[in-house]
Amino acid sequence: MAYGLNPKYLKSLIKNRETPINDSEFEVVDEIRRIGQAARATARVLASAPTQQKNLALVSIAQAIENEAGRILDENAIDLERARSLRLVEAMLDRLELTPARIAAMATGLRQVSALPDLIGEVTGLGQQPSGIQVGRMRVPLGVIGMIYESRPNVTADAAGLCLKSGNAVILRGGSEATHSNLAIADCINQGLLAADLPAASVQVIKTTDRAAVGALLQMSDNVDVIIPRGGRGLIERVSAESRVPVLKHLDGNCHVFIDAHADVEKAVAIGFNAKCRRYGICGAMETLLVAEQLEEPVLTRLGAMYAQAGVEIRGCPRTRELVPGAILATEEDWGTEFLAPILAVRIVANVDEAIEHIGRYGSGHTDAIVTENLQTSRRFLREIDSSSVMVNASTQFADGFEYGLGAEIGISTNKLHVRGPVGLEGLTIQKFIVIGDGTVRA
Repeated sequence: MAYGLNPKYLKSLIKNRETPINDSEFEVVDEIRRIGQAARATARVLASAPTQQKNLALVSIAQAIENEAGRILDENAIDLERARSLRLVEAMLDRLELTPARIAAMATGLRQVSALPDLIGEVTGLGQQPSGIQVGRMRVPLGVIGMIYESRPNVTADAAGLCLKSGNAVILRGGSEATHSNLAIADCINQGLLAADLPAASVQVIKTTDRAAVGALLQMSDNVDVIIPRGGRGLIERVSAESRVPVLKHLDGNCHVFIDAHADVEKAVAIGFNAKCRRYGICGAMETLLVAEQLEEPVLTRLGAMYAQAGVEIRGCPRTRELVPGAILATEEDWGTEFLAPILAVRIVANVDEAIEHIGRYGSGHTDAIVTENLQTSRRFLREIDSSSVMVNASTQFADGFEYGLGAEIGISTNKLHVRGPVGLEGLTIQKFIVIGDGTVRA
């Protein structure tokens, strides 16, 4: 068989193909198989690596990123130029762009992860049972993580850092629009691994932009334990449909801010503007603003002018259109859309009941916030909104692992199994039962 490929990989390639598989695709799939095998072997090494060694790698990667900042910016400029020539949307360009501040944040995040406690090997709940055995749980790595992501070159550093600290090997496949940026950061990662005497296969960045690489990674259940996709709906849906490996994902960030009748107007205006306008292209950006009718005039009169100055298009309910000049009528589709752009859906609601009902119907389970000074209402909102992050008197743009004190995040999960919300160190581990006896046998 060509290139020694596993038959199941060939079967997955051949199925439903209208055109013949060429030698190039065979080579790509075979290379991904070798990468997976190297990651599996390395995962066993990382699972027992001392904390000091992992921390040295993280600090060394951070230092290399700072030393190579100029080169990373140059490579990122190449990616941006190509992305603009392809007329990628502004949200994608925003995610793709690196600045000195964003590069510094990558290094800071790696150092923060190095300073976090090492969870691997932690034993909890050890207790004696009537039979004489002791039963507890030990925290261990997941093993090998496959990461598929679009734009966001900072994910390369964030994912590498979190996976290293949690004892996981990781295979990274970034989007073709960020190839130069990702490979420049990968060089820094390799420098850090070398400085800490850790295997180069601890973090592997797939260099090819061939789509066959993604398909092969998704089929590699023998060498990959979890797939984490970060990107647009098309990517997430493809990964979910094709993967034979468990997927940790979120589809949309359709985030809401509800301004309650008991809100402080100054806080409401500040949060309502920041949640939308700080950055449009992130999954924690507010996409729908809900305003209690008791505060519709003082809030929307001010926010409407601020949004207009920022160039935000308002798509609102009929009453919103009366209060906000230039607002157009929202459609049913608008309430459920993640715009990732200077577009905002606005609806005036009667009360918290109507706000909760709206979010339950249209929300994506990502992040939703309430602005209120009423403690009882805030507690009800926290309890009844079924999202991975629920906030009181804070901007939804805080939905970020770095801001949550996780050092960084590998993604935000809206799954309800294993982990939910920003995925940091704990989310990249799992517990196994340990049993300790003393020649103990079962009666």
